[in-house]
Amino acid sequence: MGEKEEKCPNGVRYYRLSEIEEQNSFKSTWIIIHHKVYDVTKFLEEHPGGEEVLREQAGGDATESFEDVGHSTDAREMSESMVIGELHPDDRDKIATHEETPVTTLKDEPSSWTNWVIPALVAVIITLIYRILTTERE
Repeated sequence: MGEKEEKCPNGVRYYRLSEIEEQNSFKSTWIIIHHKVYDVTKFLEEHPGGEEVLREQAGGDATESFEDVGHSTDAREMSESMVIGELHPDDRDKIATHEETPVTTLKDEPSSWTNWVIPALVAVIITLIYRILTTERE
């Protein structure tokens, strides 16, 4: 089966990244989410977010986009009917997935307290200047 689709002993069909990348037309639109390969061709017109959203991800990894939108449980269950296989294990390191994206925490952002302190100080200074200017005129 070579560079194309391979079948694992457990029945899972593996697709090479090069083959998935070719599936980015209106006739055949595949995307990858969490290393699973989805054929979303027939779902393009039904997608609530519009077909453009799926077309932008066609032939590539849509994991981050899929998770960022916050799909419902119903949407996740519906997507399972579109799974046609998985990305070949040898190609998984070729794509950056959402799981591999480092998560930033509040302590990684030392300036987080300045997000409210600086605007508060600016407001106090402006108020003081306004009061000084308005009291001198009277």
